[in-house]
Amino acid sequence: MLDVIKAIILGIVEGITEFLPISSTGHLILVNEFIKMSQSTQFTDMFNVVIQLGAIMAVVVLYFHKLNPLSPRKTAIEKNRTWVLWFKVIVAVLPSVVLGLLLNDWMDAHLMNWAVVAAMLLVYGVLFIVIENWNANRRPRFTDLNTLPYQTALIIGMFQLLSLVPGTSRSGATILGAILIGASRYVATEFSFFLAIPTMFGASLLKVYKYFAHGGVFTGLQTMILATGMIVSFVVAYLAIRFLLNYIKNNNFKVFGWYRIVLSLIVIVYFGFMSK
Repeated sequence: MLDVIKAIILGIVEGITEFLPISSTGHLILVNEFIKMSQSTQFTDMFNVVIQLGAIMAVVVLYFHKLNPLSPRKTAIEKNRTWVLWFKVIVAVLPSVVLGLLLNDWMDAHLMNWAVVAAMLLVYGVLFIVIENWNANRRPRFTDLNTLPYQTALIIGMFQLLSLVPGTSRSGATILGAILIGASRYVATEFSFFLAIPTMFGASLLKVYKYFAHGGVFTGLQTMILATGMIVSFVVAYLAIRFLLNYIKNNNFKVFGWYRIVLSLIVIVYFGFMSK
């Protein structure tokens, strides 16, 4: 049952970090260095991806009406806008689908380590501060998701490719990219949330398929571990999303940049020097 407690801790970490631009994968890799499960490496790798489905379901619940094109409470125009929004999300997710499938095994073998995470935490921490300073006096071109062009959605999807490297942050890369090309913080954040739905569902299905394809099975305990992690990540992500949406109404993202820089330095000191 100790692994169930570890799943709760990892679920909390996932729920907090999935939508805050500080890298959920990076945090899970780091936390796993200290609270390793007694399960197989294959199961742990699959668990770290699939528990993100819990966090993604928080977006579905919070935005169910906005994302539902069949809602009887919507007018014909509103339904059409919802379909268009989904088409933009699909266009934006295509680059990650293609390259993600091609590079998944290579990334798992070469990039899932503390050094890569520390480097990306530092690089994007600096970028958040620099871009927010540059953006301070600019007026955003896109303040409503309905005005976001398809080509802009595709460019944001190209920025999401950067998050294939652990420590980058999927939400961080897409939010920075959207701000750079003229989206308001709120539009950038919401579009990043919606992009996460097909992206993480696809990534989770791929991980589960590969797990079973390589002979993996779910024991009763493993099912409980996975379910616990997903439920906890859902609850915590729900609260984290509400916090972030309220926070960005009156604040920028620089605090997350500073957090990333400080965490990167701690990781470098600990793993580079203290662990020797």
